[in-house]
Amino acid sequence: MNVWIAVAVTAVGCYAVKLAGLLVPAGVLERPLVRRLAALLPVALLAALTAQQTFADGHTLVLDARAAGLGAAAVALVLRAPFLLVVAAAVVVTAGVRAMGG
Repeated sequence: MNVWIAVAVTAVGCYAVKLAGLLVPAGVLERPLVRRLAALLPVALLAALTAQQTFADGHTLVLDARAAGLGAAAVALVLRAPFLLVVAAAVVVTAGVRAMGG
């Protein structure tokens, strides 16, 4: 399959999804269940992406430096550190574990 055909199909698909979102009646969007799902969906997607990027390597599960960095970030969050400090802790721990050969 030609790459440009794939790009065009993807662009049309993205446009169709956005158009479908605009065509949803306002009454549907005001329902409590829809509002709650809309509020929780980004959090669930971000958690899933974080877990996949941290614990997966192709088709296998791994525990490596990324998991240590995530743990450091979790500890920093529990201690209510500012966001930049949370990211810095994750980076430093991940780099440290990788430097030690992990």
